[in-house]
Amino acid sequence: MDRELFTIKEKFRHKKPRAIDVRSAYSVLIPLIKRDNEVHILFEKRALSLKNQPGEISFPGGGIERGENSRDAAIRETCEELLINKRDLSIIGKGDFLVNPYSAIIYSYVGILNIEFDAISPSKEEVESIFTIPLDFFKINKPKSYKTKINLIREDSFPYELIPNGRNYKWKRAEGEMDFYVYKDIVIWGFTAKMLRNFIKNVY
Repeated sequence: MDRELFTIKEKFRHKKPRAIDVRSAYSVLIPLIKRDNEVHILFEKRALSLKNQPGEISFPGGGIERGENSRDAAIRETCEELLINKRDLSIIGKGDFLVNPYSAIIYSYVGILNIEFDAISPSKEEVESIFTIPLDFFKINKPKSYKTKINLIREDSFPYELIPNGRNYKWKRAEGEMDFYVYKDIVIWGFTAKMLRNFIKNVY
Protein backbone atom coordinates (compact mmCIF):
# COMPACT_ATOMS: atom_id res chain seq x y z
CA MET A 1 0.00 0.00 0.00
CA ASP A 2 1.12 3.53 -0.75
CA ARG A 3 2.83 5.08 2.30
CA GLU A 4 0.58 8.14 2.34
CA LEU A 5 -2.55 6.01 2.08
CA PHE A 6 -1.23 3.80 4.87
CA THR A 7 -0.67 6.87 7.09
CA ILE A 8 -4.23 8.07 6.46
CA LYS A 9 -5.59 4.60 7.17
CA GLU A 10 -3.76 4.46 10.51
CA LYS A 11 -5.00 7.89 11.53
CA PHE A 12 -8.62 6.85 10.99
CA ARG A 13 -8.32 3.33 12.39
CA HIS A 14 -9.21 4.37 15.95
CA LYS A 15 -10.53 7.88 15.38
CA LYS A 16 -13.77 8.71 17.19
CA PRO A 17 -16.22 11.00 15.39
CA ARG A 18 -16.42 14.54 16.74
CA ALA A 19 -18.75 17.42 15.98
CA ILE A 20 -17.17 19.84 13.51
CA ASP A 21 -16.45 23.44 14.57
CA VAL A 22 -17.39 22.86 18.22
CA ARG A 23 -15.19 25.11 20.35
CA SER A 24 -16.44 24.25 23.83
CA ALA A 25 -18.08 21.30 25.56
CA TYR A 26 -20.38 21.15 28.57
CA SER A 27 -22.17 18.45 30.50
CA VAL A 28 -25.29 18.66 32.66
CA LEU A 29 -27.19 16.34 34.95
CA ILE A 30 -30.96 15.92 34.95
CA PRO A 31 -31.36 15.06 38.65
CA LEU A 32 -34.30 13.01 39.87
CA ILE A 33 -35.20 13.00 43.56
CA LYS A 34 -38.01 11.51 45.64
CA ARG A 35 -40.00 14.12 47.52
CA ASP A 36 -43.39 13.72 49.19
CA ASN A 37 -43.58 10.19 47.79
CA GLU A 38 -43.29 11.51 44.23
CA VAL A 39 -40.48 11.66 41.71
CA HIS A 40 -39.35 15.26 41.19
CA ILE A 41 -36.76 16.95 38.99
CA LEU A 42 -34.34 19.24 40.79
CA PHE A 43 -33.41 22.60 39.27
CA GLU A 44 -31.04 25.39 40.19
CA LYS A 45 -31.51 29.13 40.06
CA ARG A 46 -28.07 30.37 39.06
CA ALA A 47 -26.31 32.78 41.38
CA LEU A 48 -26.92 36.45 40.58
CA SER A 49 -23.18 37.11 40.71
CA LEU A 50 -22.37 34.78 37.80
CA LYS A 51 -21.15 36.28 34.54
CA ASN A 52 -23.28 34.04 32.30
CA GLN A 53 -27.06 33.65 32.69
CA PRO A 54 -27.27 35.00 36.27
CA GLY A 55 -30.55 34.20 37.98
CA GLU A 56 -31.73 31.83 35.26
CA ILE A 57 -33.03 28.29 35.79
CA SER A 58 -30.72 25.43 34.85
CA PHE A 59 -29.66 21.89 35.57
CA PRO A 60 -26.45 21.28 37.52
CA GLY A 61 -23.53 21.23 35.10
CA GLY A 62 -20.70 23.10 33.48
CA GLY A 63 -17.65 22.94 31.28
CA ILE A 64 -15.76 19.73 30.63
CA GLU A 65 -12.18 20.10 31.83
CA ARG A 66 -9.09 18.88 29.98
CA GLY A 67 -8.64 15.12 30.38
CA GLU A 68 -12.19 14.72 31.69
CA ASN A 69 -15.05 12.88 30.00
CA SER A 70 -18.62 14.17 29.86
CA ARG A 71 -19.90 11.74 32.51
CA ASP A 72 -17.25 12.69 35.04
CA ALA A 73 -17.85 16.38 34.32
CA ALA A 74 -21.58 16.06 35.02
CA ILE A 75 -20.85 14.30 38.33
CA ARG A 76 -18.13 16.77 39.37
CA GLU A 77 -20.17 19.85 38.54
CA THR A 78 -23.25 18.50 40.33
CA CYS A 79 -21.27 17.69 43.46
CA GLU A 80 -19.55 21.09 43.40
CA GLU A 81 -22.75 23.05 42.91
CA LEU A 82 -24.99 21.11 45.30
CA LEU A 83 -22.15 20.41 47.76
CA ILE A 84 -22.95 16.69 47.90
CA ASN A 85 -20.78 13.59 47.81
CA LYS A 86 -20.48 11.23 44.86
CA ARG A 87 -22.16 8.53 46.93
CA ASP A 88 -25.26 10.74 47.06
CA LEU A 89 -25.61 10.47 43.27
CA SER A 90 -26.35 7.51 40.99
CA ILE A 91 -26.05 7.94 37.24
CA ILE A 92 -28.72 5.85 35.52
CA GLY A 93 -28.05 6.71 31.90
CA LYS A 94 -26.75 9.05 29.25
CA GLY A 95 -29.22 11.44 27.69
CA ASP A 96 -29.11 13.08 24.28
CA PHE A 97 -26.69 15.88 23.46
CA LEU A 98 -27.27 19.31 21.99
CA VAL A 99 -25.11 21.36 19.64
CA ASN A 100 -26.11 25.00 19.96
CA PRO A 101 -25.59 27.92 17.54
CA TYR A 102 -22.70 29.19 19.66
CA SER A 103 -20.32 26.39 18.65
CA ALA A 104 -20.83 24.49 21.90
CA ILE A 105 -21.92 20.92 22.56
CA ILE A 106 -23.91 20.08 25.69
CA TYR A 107 -24.06 16.49 26.92
CA SER A 108 -26.67 15.30 29.38
CA TYR A 109 -26.95 12.53 31.95
CA VAL A 110 -29.83 11.34 34.06
CA GLY A 111 -29.20 10.61 37.72
CA ILE A 112 -30.91 9.90 41.01
CA LEU A 113 -30.07 11.96 44.10
CA ASN A 114 -29.87 9.56 47.03
CA ILE A 115 -30.29 12.31 49.59
CA GLU A 116 -33.15 14.21 51.16
CA PHE A 117 -33.89 17.54 49.49
CA ASP A 118 -33.73 19.42 52.79
CA ALA A 119 -30.24 18.02 53.37
CA ILE A 120 -28.87 19.78 50.26
CA SER A 121 -27.20 23.12 50.90
CA PRO A 122 -25.81 24.33 47.55
CA SER A 123 -22.78 26.49 46.90
CA LYS A 124 -23.77 30.14 47.28
CA GLU A 125 -21.03 31.12 44.81
CA GLU A 126 -22.77 29.27 41.99
CA VAL A 127 -26.37 28.70 43.08
CA GLU A 128 -28.90 31.23 44.31
CA SER A 129 -31.41 28.53 45.28
CA ILE A 130 -32.68 25.06 44.38
CA PHE A 131 -36.20 23.74 43.96
CA THR A 132 -38.01 20.73 42.57
CA ILE A 133 -40.97 20.20 40.27
CA PRO A 134 -42.99 16.95 40.19
CA LEU A 135 -42.21 14.83 37.15
CA ASP A 136 -45.97 14.42 36.60
CA PHE A 137 -46.24 18.15 35.86
CA PHE A 138 -44.10 17.74 32.74
CA LYS A 139 -45.94 14.59 31.78
CA ILE A 140 -49.19 16.55 31.65
CA ASN A 141 -47.98 19.99 30.59
CA LYS A 142 -46.12 20.41 27.32
CA PRO A 143 -43.95 23.47 26.78
CA LYS A 144 -45.06 26.43 24.72
CA SER A 145 -42.82 26.61 21.67
CA TYR A 146 -42.04 29.65 19.55
CA LYS A 147 -40.35 29.70 16.17
CA THR A 148 -36.99 31.42 15.89
CA LYS A 149 -34.92 32.38 12.85
CA ILE A 150 -31.19 32.96 12.72
CA ASN A 151 -29.88 35.46 10.18
CA LEU A 152 -26.30 35.00 9.00
CA ILE A 153 -24.34 38.22 8.74
CA ARG A 154 -21.36 37.95 6.42
CA GLU A 155 -18.32 40.19 6.78
CA ASP A 156 -17.71 42.90 4.18
CA SER A 157 -14.84 40.99 2.59
CA PHE A 158 -16.93 37.85 2.00
CA PRO A 159 -15.92 36.46 -1.46
CA TYR A 160 -19.30 36.47 -3.22
CA GLU A 161 -17.48 36.09 -6.53
CA LEU A 162 -16.51 32.56 -5.56
CA ILE A 163 -20.04 31.22 -5.11
CA PRO A 164 -22.83 30.62 -7.66
CA ASN A 165 -24.97 33.73 -8.33
CA GLY A 166 -22.74 35.85 -6.11
CA ARG A 167 -24.73 38.21 -3.90
CA ASN A 168 -27.94 36.73 -5.25
CA TYR A 169 -27.16 33.29 -3.86
CA LYS A 170 -30.27 31.84 -2.22
CA TRP A 171 -29.16 31.24 1.36
CA LYS A 172 -31.16 28.91 3.55
CA ARG A 173 -32.36 30.51 6.76
CA ALA A 174 -31.69 28.57 9.95
CA GLU A 175 -34.83 27.97 11.97
CA GLY A 176 -35.47 26.55 15.40
CA GLU A 177 -37.83 26.53 18.34
CA MET A 178 -37.60 28.19 21.73
CA ASP A 179 -39.39 26.27 24.48
CA PHE A 180 -40.95 27.69 27.66
CA TYR A 181 -42.27 25.87 30.72
CA VAL A 182 -44.13 27.92 33.33
CA TYR A 183 -44.64 26.37 36.77
CA LYS A 184 -46.24 28.74 39.28
CA ASP A 185 -43.92 31.79 39.11
CA ILE A 186 -40.99 29.82 37.67
CA VAL A 187 -40.00 30.08 34.01
CA ILE A 188 -37.78 27.43 32.45
CA TRP A 189 -36.66 28.27 28.93
CA GLY A 190 -33.83 28.08 26.42
CA PHE A 191 -31.49 25.10 26.26
CA THR A 192 -32.62 23.85 29.68
CA ALA A 193 -36.22 23.67 28.48
CA LYS A 194 -35.16 22.03 25.23
CA MET A 195 -33.20 19.30 27.04
CA LEU A 196 -36.04 18.89 29.53
CA ARG A 197 -38.58 18.46 26.73
CA ASN A 198 -36.39 15.84 25.09
CA PHE A 199 -35.94 13.99 28.39
CA ILE A 200 -39.72 13.86 28.94
CA LYS A 201 -40.19 12.65 25.38
CA ASN A 202 -37.75 9.79 25.99
CA VAL A 203 -39.46 8.82 29.25
CA TYR A 204 -43.05 8.94 28.04
